[in-house]
Amino acid sequence: MQKPQSFPRRKFLKHVAATTLALGVGPLSSLAGNEELETQVLQYNRKFSSNDMVNIAVIGMGIMGNHNAVSSLQVPGVKLIAACDLYSGRRERAKELYGKDIFVTNDYRKILQRKEVDAVVIATSDQWHARITKDALKAGKHVYCEKPMVHYIGEGLDVIKTQKETGKVLQIGSQYVSNIVFQKAHELYKSGAIGNLNMVNAVYDRQDALGAWEYTMPTDASPKTVDWDRYIEGMKKIPYDPKKFFWWRNYREFGTGVAGDLFVHLLSGTHVITDSIGPEKIYASGQLCYWKDGRNVPDLMAGIMQYPERPQHSPFQLTLQVNFVSGTGGSETTRFVGNEGTIDIRGNSLTVHHSKLPEAPGIGGWDALETYPEEMQKELLKRYNEKYSKEQQKRHNEPDMTYRAPEGFDSSLQHHINFFDSIRNGKPVVEDGVFGFRAAAPALACNQSYFKNKIIHWDAEQMKLKEA
Repeated sequence: MQKPQSFPRRKFLKHVAATTLALGVGPLSSLAGNEELETQVLQYNRKFSSNDMVNIAVIGMGIMGNHNAVSSLQVPGVKLIAACDLYSGRRERAKELYGKDIFVTNDYRKILQRKEVDAVVIATSDQWHARITKDALKAGKHVYCEKPMVHYIGEGLDVIKTQKETGKVLQIGSQYVSNIVFQKAHELYKSGAIGNLNMVNAVYDRQDALGAWEYTMPTDASPKTVDWDRYIEGMKKIPYDPKKFFWWRNYREFGTGVAGDLFVHLLSGTHVITDSIGPEKIYASGQLCYWKDGRNVPDLMAGIMQYPERPQHSPFQLTLQVNFVSGTGGSETTRFVGNEGTIDIRGNSLTVHHSKLPEAPGIGGWDALETYPEEMQKELLKRYNEKYSKEQQKRHNEPDMTYRAPEGFDSSLQHHINFFDSIRNGKPVVEDGVFGFRAAAPALACNQSYFKNKIIHWDAEQMKLKEA
C-alpha cells in the first residue's frame, strides 16, 4: 500500500486538469473563469518549501478521519503532523499509515496547543463537532469540520460567531458542494433549463450492514483501550458500551441518525444548485424496520420541506428519503422538477429532460369532449382549430442532455483543495459555517419532527427555530 504522505503530484494535477477542462469547455463555461483555474494549476504545479507547507492534524481517526487525511495529503504542500483518537488502536494505526514521527494523542487540546499545527480536520462523533470547532478557532487554527456542523440546532449560531470573531477559515465537509456535477446542475438551473422549479425529490438509500453503520469491531475494544470518560465528557455518566463508541451514528446521544448523516448531503446539494437559504416548514416520519441492533434512531426516514418563494428561486417542495434496507440495492439520486423539464442527478452524472406545455390547452383524448352530442363536438373542434395553429398545439420537446464528471474527478479531493486554497489565498470557502448550518439545521429539525411528531417551523434568514 502506498503511504498516504507520498501521493504523487502527477495524480493530483490530473484531477485539476480534468476539472479545468470540464469547467472551461462548452456552453456552461461560465461556471469558472479560466484565469482562476489556470492560477490553481500553476499554484500546485510547483514545489513547496517547508515555510509554505500547511501542517494539519486530524481529530478523530475513524473512517471519515482517515478518508479526509488521504484527500488532504493528495493536495501538494499539505503535511499531516498530528492525529487524535480516543481508541489506542487507531493511534497506533495512524503511525503505521502516516509515519512514526507524527504526534498522536487522546486529548485534542494537546493538538491545539501545538503552534506548528496550522489547521485541524474534525471527524469525531457528532456531539463533539461544535465544541472542538470553537476551541480550535479560538486557538488560531483553521478548521475543516465534518458534517453535520453541529449536534444540536442551538449550537449553530455560536460556531458562526466564533468563526467571525477569530477570522480563521472554517469549511464544513459536505462534498456535494464541490462536486462538478452539482456545479453544472446549478448553471443549468440558473439558465432556465427546466423553467420554474416546483419540486425536488432526493434519495440516499442503502442495503447492507456497513451502510447501516454496523462497522467491524476491533478485537481489543475495552475500557483499557477506549478513553470512555473523555468520550462522554460533559454528558450524564453512562457505562462503557463499545457499540456507542464504534457505532456511534446509531445513538442520538452521540450522532444525528440518517438525517444528520445523509439528509444533510441532500440538503447541501439542493442549496448549492438553487442558491436557497432553506425551508420554512419541516416534517419527517420514519421507522426502525430492520436493523434492530439496539440503536435508538430510525433506519428509514422520509422528510418533506416547504421552501417559500425567494429572490433565488420559485416556491418548491423538497422530499427526502433514506432507506437502509432498500430492495433497490441502494441508490443516490436527486431530481429537480420544473414546469418545463427535469434535472436528474445520479452519482457522477446528470441528465436534463425537456418537456414544455403546448400553448394550446388541448382537446379530445381523456377529455369530456366525447360525452357531448356529435354536432357540438364538431363545433368545439372547429373553434379550437381556428383559435390555435398546428404549431401552438404541439408539445415542444428537445433531446435529453447528459453530462458526466470527467474521469479522475474526485469531489472529496476537490472539497479539500477548496479548503486549502482558502487558507493559502484568503478566498471565500465554498461551504462556510452559514451554509453548513443552513444545511444541518433543517436535517436536525427532521429528527425533532420525528421524535416529537410535529411540524417544525424554521426561520432560514435568522437561522432560528420559530413557534407555529
